[in-house]
Amino acid sequence: MPRVMTERADAVLALAGVFRTYGYGGASLAAISQHTGLGKGSLYNFFPGGKEEMAEAVLEQVAIWFQDEVYRPLRSPDRPGPERITAMIETVEWYFTSRQLVCLFGAFALGQERERFAVRIRGYFTDWIAALQAAFPEGIEDAGQLATDLVATIQGALVLARALDDPDVLKGTIERAYVVLADRLAH
Repeated sequence: MPRVMTERADAVLALAGVFRTYGYGGASLAAISQHTGLGKGSLYNFFPGGKEEMAEAVLEQVAIWFQDEVYRPLRSPDRPGPERITAMIETVEWYFTSRQLVCLFGAFALGQERERFAVRIRGYFTDWIAALQAAFPEGIEDAGQLATDLVATIQGALVLARALDDPDVLKGTIERAYVVLADRLAH
């Protein structure tokens, strides 16, 4: 039996799992209720705006996590850039592997809900690319493209890892991409 949720934050965490499992379109009120343990009244008490507000809350929680755990460390001058990029790779690999090999922003970008959440989706990816670019040494002419390529590689590897149900696809692809990137940044 699911535990009783008395805090909105607990509901948001449970909702993230629902959206990872069913996607936005497939997350019916019945599925949401079943997986969160909350009845319709409780759900609407926490989220008066319905499923859209639920998804917004989940995306906000993920965005905050990425700001704290990925983007801010990438921008921090406390460590050399390559160390920051290595830490990012380890962090995102752990994050996505521990979350069913699903990037909610990527999943929402591919679904019919893309337009509804377009600003938030675009912000997630542009923030990630900009933070990664900040970890590159100064003077790299194509830093924006290199950062874009690495994020695209991670997202593509994530889709393939999910399709094959093989987290090693994500890990291996990211590691190989970093070797190529590190070689490029060294020259």
